[in-house]
Amino acid sequence: MNRFDGKTAIVTGASRGIGLGIAQRLVDEGARVVITARKQDALDEAVKTLGGPDRALAVAGRADDVDHQAETVARAIDTFGSADLLVNNTGINPAFGPMVDLPLDVARKIVEVNCLAALSWVQQTYRAWMKDFGGAIVNVSSVAGLKPAPGIGFYGSSKAMLTHITQELAVELGPHLRVNAVAPAVVKTKFATALYDGREDEVAAAYPLKRLGVPEDIGSVVAFLLSDDASWLTGQLLVVDGGVTLTGGV
Repeated sequence: MNRFDGKTAIVTGASRGIGLGIAQRLVDEGARVVITARKQDALDEAVKTLGGPDRALAVAGRADDVDHQAETVARAIDTFGSADLLVNNTGINPAFGPMVDLPLDVARKIVEVNCLAALSWVQQTYRAWMKDFGGAIVNVSSVAGLKPAPGIGFYGSSKAMLTHITQELAVELGPHLRVNAVAPAVVKTKFATALYDGREDEVAAAYPLKRLGVPEDIGSVVAFLLSDDASWLTGQLLVVDGGVTLTGGV
């Protein structure tokens, strides 16, 4: 399929893991992608994986840096001619433990990166391109935002907020923009290693599909939501979890 021929996508947090899996799927379906993350070396390697500079552009910076956001959107338009699609994938979870012990400066940083940065990326892309030409946006939430998640409770709270931001934006920006979200369960990435390392079979046993996710599982669903195949979907949260939330897991 070439659902994204002539389209340019910006994918944040895409040097590895879920973000790179999403970027790869979009490239495979014809898109040009602009990927961001903090480390230039990792991004350069990701560009090679994605097919080189004809298919991908890397812009290093902090996801919550407004100047970096503006530069990335401008370079997407200058390099590939548009900024049609946006995937807010960047997320952080720098603390594990009860919320009552969570330092408030850490809590503020989680909200800054997981929620406010996502909103700002939408604002930047909207003002520079989507307001006049339309587009589609997907925010990467989490099943941790669906119910209490001991140990990562504030991360889950931020993802619940991101889901609500998604719904508000869908109402505000229709009909020319669609805004949806995905909520993955445990996906086998460096970010989630602590949740399954050394006990993958035990963790996977709680999943009706008896395996953990891989980045490609998320990439395919995000590609669907960004495509015209989902042209009557907006403000939705698609749970991509191998069925684990049906059994009370995660």
